[in-house]
Amino acid sequence: MIVFPKAKINLGLRIIGKRPDGYHDIETLFYPVELSDALEFVVSAARVKKDILTVTGISTGSDPEDNLVMKTVRKLREIYSFPFLKIHLHKVIPVGAGLGGGSSDAAHLLKAINRCFGLYIDENNLKATALELGSDCPFFIDSFPAFASGKGEILKPIKPVLSGYHLFLLNPGIGINTREAFQSCRAEHPTTSLFQLIDRPVTEWKELIINDFEEFAFKKHPHIGEIKNELYNSGAIFSSMSGSGSTVYGIFSEKPKLQGKLKDFVIYEGVL
Repeated sequence: MIVFPKAKINLGLRIIGKRPDGYHDIETLFYPVELSDALEFVVSAARVKKDILTVTGISTGSDPEDNLVMKTVRKLREIYSFPFLKIHLHKVIPVGAGLGGGSSDAAHLLKAINRCFGLYIDENNLKATALELGSDCPFFIDSFPAFASGKGEILKPIKPVLSGYHLFLLNPGIGINTREAFQSCRAEHPTTSLFQLIDRPVTEWKELIINDFEEFAFKKHPHIGEIKNELYNSGAIFSSMSGSGSTVYGIFSEKPKLQGKLKDFVIYEGVL
């Protein structure tokens, strides 16, 4: 079986509180994009008594055994029985880029194994298992635009407000430590929820919707902020860093012609 785990972007990201469990409460809007990995598995030969993962494409920088895909299989095997698998993951979504690639891989593998081997795990339990693997994993069970709160696991579907707009994703190849990014941000409850702001015209988002991680990222890596500015100079209606970075996206009403070095950082372009 083969599936194509999609990436996501964050339309705004606010850190609104620190939780007793050490995590942070957030508000964000998850929006799926067509940039995707490819994930395939087959049943291993009878003599093989373990799961095997091979990874191609963009380097993950870690051992396959530590990949979230393998953690997903091990998590399922704690409760369910199914054959050992030979898994191939081809990475297209950059790692640690604020696009949720690893979480999407995990969620899509959960769904695929459930469907392939008739485990009959309902959607609520799929999302509960996904949450054990990562705070944004439950979103990828549906991959439908959603307002996320709590740790990112409390999801409320929204209408596809960006339908028909052009999207550019640019990644400068800079790694951002998510833990460090969270530690640098001050929790503050916004006066107006992102859930309300998303209904405002996209042309107003520049003045209304913010990502709390940008201040930290732009100060430590000014080049990321420069990319955002250049996207606005190129005619973007809205531009932001996604998640904790370092990918920056631009939303345009019409397909633009990006100039200079911006073109070198484009990892995806398409219509939402």
